[in-house]
Amino acid sequence: MISAFANTMKVPELRARILFTLAMIVIVRMGVHLPLPGVDVQTLSDFMQKQAESGDSPLGALGSILTIFSGGGLQQCGIFALGIMPYISASIMTQLMGAVLPSWQKMLREEGGRQKMTKYTRALAIIIAIIQGYFLTQTLHNPSSIGLDVPDLVMPTVNSTVFAFTTIFIIVTGTMFLMWIGDQITERGVGNGISLIISVNIIHALPGAFSIAWKTCVMHGGTEIDPLGSLGMVALILFMVLVVAFVVVITQAQRRVPVQYAKRVLGQGKMTQGGTQYLPLKLNYSGVMPVIFATAIMALPQMLARQVFSQDSWINAIINNWLSPNDVYYYIISAIMIYFFSYFWVATMFQPPQISEDLKRSGGYIPGVRPGPPTAAFLDQTMGRLTFAGSLFLTLVYFLPSLLSVFGGLPQLVTQFFGGTSLLILVGVLLDMMRQIEATLLQKNYDGFMKKGRIRGKYGHLQGTGDAAEGRGIVIIWIVIAIIVLGGAVVLAS
Repeated sequence: MISAFANTMKVPELRARILFTLAMIVIVRMGVHLPLPGVDVQTLSDFMQKQAESGDSPLGALGSILTIFSGGGLQQCGIFALGIMPYISASIMTQLMGAVLPSWQKMLREEGGRQKMTKYTRALAIIIAIIQGYFLTQTLHNPSSIGLDVPDLVMPTVNSTVFAFTTIFIIVTGTMFLMWIGDQITERGVGNGISLIISVNIIHALPGAFSIAWKTCVMHGGTEIDPLGSLGMVALILFMVLVVAFVVVITQAQRRVPVQYAKRVLGQGKMTQGGTQYLPLKLNYSGVMPVIFATAIMALPQMLARQVFSQDSWINAIINNWLSPNDVYYYIISAIMIYFFSYFWVATMFQPPQISEDLKRSGGYIPGVRPGPPTAAFLDQTMGRLTFAGSLFLTLVYFLPSLLSVFGGLPQLVTQFFGGTSLLILVGVLLDMMRQIEATLLQKNYDGFMKKGRIRGKYGHLQGTGDAAEGRGIVIIWIVIAIIVLGGAVVLAS
């Protein structure tokens, strides 16, 4: 595996893609730390430092969810405050409409239908970003409306109307810029751009989470190291490694359905050889999408209730009792939604009749199953059972951070790395990147990451479809980044 990482720098195209991806990641993280104009950064910084020392997010579990998608930009009021969340919400809506509305289904079957759906998704993301940007400006003027014990974060010398229009424009522009960066990474970099941005936003909290875990387990809030606490910290790290290994195994698990091909005579008397091949059906076919959909939808009522209604209203009381991340009803509803979106995703993306027809045309059949509708019914039944098991796996991993927080006494900013959306996204994105890099290495006659068994995936061909960025362009991007970083260091030093 070490030689494989070394070989990545020997392939010019792959080296250019990796350097371009790293440059885009640096730009994303720089934008998170650029504050919005007119915001009292010092007051916000003092409040965030106090919250970090306590080990909890400002909004509890909901704040941890928002941190996943904004990368801390929302808490720091950066120009990427909303992160990629508006695009995720718009994707959920368009996916639902594409499965429910007949007109959308017809559009998707037509030539260029997917491109039209992408345009609608981006337009809807702009509308959502404008609405969320407006709510954010109101929150900055009155943070206590969502339960934050902090004074007005807008400087008193700033005109409220000008601040609102300026902030909304900057936030929407930042979200669109993130979407553009995601598309560029997908085409010219390594991996899926949108997923990679979310992963980077998750990883940014890892050092702080480790520091909080050290203070909680080892120091116990004091100044001397507790030996038993040190053993607990080691056990916690080992448990995390086991959870990651379990997630990787389940993510890669497949049900290989044998497909028998008969000998066929083609044109000019040529005969094709028959044989047995396999149709791989993934245990977790939908990946992390059901968890993302459920998380986003469950967070929406709380965000709207905090913004629109007062803290003492009966609507807020109902939502806090039924949809609070600390309540049992929240996880019951979340589990139901994970199962629903898992089956919904499979029903949308996996088409047994089409697969059955393709097998029949190519002379293939499943042993013991007649071609045609019986094959489609067999595949549908098999995928239904796999989806049930995969949904159970997603639900268990989704509940794991809350179980550790309740029974282990760990802060929510720490437990999010032991399961839930964060771990599933990180594992999926890293595996996806390894698949693409390994495919390029094997194409250039280099060894991959593993000599026994290749990393398999079904979406690798959708990434890296564009030409790699030119070397001169990458050098210019890194020079600009170096100048910005050097200028920031000079300003801080002075």
